[in-house]
Amino acid sequence: MKLLLLFGLVAVALADVTRFEDKVFRLKPSLDAHVTLIKDLAQNIELQLDFWSPDSDALVTIDIDVDIHVPARYLDMVYTTLAQSGMEYRILIQDVQSAVDGQADGGPSPRAHSYTKYNTWSEIEAWINSIASSNPSLVSKQVIGNTYEGRSMTLLKSTKPAIFMDCGIHAREWISPAFCQWFVKEQALATYGSDSEMTNLLNNMDVYVLPVFNVDGYVFTHTNNRMWRKTRSKKSGSSCIGADPNRNFDAGWCIGASSNPCSDTFCGHTPESEIEAKNVADFIRKNKSAIKSYITVHSYSQLLLFPYSYSYNLAADHSELPAAGGSDDWAYDLGIKYSYTFELRDTGYYGFLLPESQIKPTCEETMLAVKYIAAYVQKNLY
Repeated sequence: MKLLLLFGLVAVALADVTRFEDKVFRLKPSLDAHVTLIKDLAQNIELQLDFWSPDSDALVTIDIDVDIHVPARYLDMVYTTLAQSGMEYRILIQDVQSAVDGQADGGPSPRAHSYTKYNTWSEIEAWINSIASSNPSLVSKQVIGNTYEGRSMTLLKSTKPAIFMDCGIHAREWISPAFCQWFVKEQALATYGSDSEMTNLLNNMDVYVLPVFNVDGYVFTHTNNRMWRKTRSKKSGSSCIGADPNRNFDAGWCIGASSNPCSDTFCGHTPESEIEAKNVADFIRKNKSAIKSYITVHSYSQLLLFPYSYSYNLAADHSELPAAGGSDDWAYDLGIKYSYTFELRDTGYYGFLLPESQIKPTCEETMLAVKYIAAYVQKNLY
């Protein structure tokens, strides 16, 4: 057995850090007119509304909760517009900057990597190297490509049937990379030999783990803008940066996404235009005969999703899939039958700003589902 880690390297220059004297609203559209209003607000480029859930106005319908992050300078206008519409709403986060500052649990800051803290990329990089060097029988490395800003994406090779897991496709979803790190050490290496389920899994299958898919974006959330979501790619002739890597796979490409390069859900200029998505897609294509399950970890809303998201049609194996999104749909279409998207905590109280105190319980509850899926895949390999 080898546990397979994928990761990226290199540092980035610091710039001004964005502060958020803003609020997060939860809207409750109950009329078609409410849905139209939300879509109109989204199309107002000056407003710069940040959709937290769902992540695009294209997905807004009657009777769902719609969480939006509103810049401070437009709060009065949004309050007035909502009052005139009669739409029900409440404030989820009164002060976004206070929530950003409050993510740390208040304990002493560790000087090195911690499984119950949100680690910077340099800390994760050092952790990856340490894990690999201290567990040579379980971990080996192979570079599969570079990010747009030149960071290496490295993994471990496998010849046995495998599970592929990635975290951190969307840069601001910090709980996602935290789970991948937890899985590698606390639930894979630390319990190997003592946890019968995990030991059986790792004796019979390999697991490829990409702790941070969107490394450039993740670094940017630590150095510049905590709310950054996309990659950091640039295209000549456009002042807008990056694309949504989870809308960049060739599975119903650009359905439920935006063709506007400035949008947070921009699908890219072409399928796999983002080098990070292409590197992962190339690796999975080359190893699809070995990869039996694909798991991608996101936040937030506490859901387990399965194909299809780009179509209302049921997947051929719908009856076997326990509980819909870009990369999992693509993996399923490629022939990886057991493809899932996890949306971790919470359901909106903290949103993307989940406190560090919730890392451990989030990881523990998610492991129960991952282990169940892994056991089912292993049982049904042939």
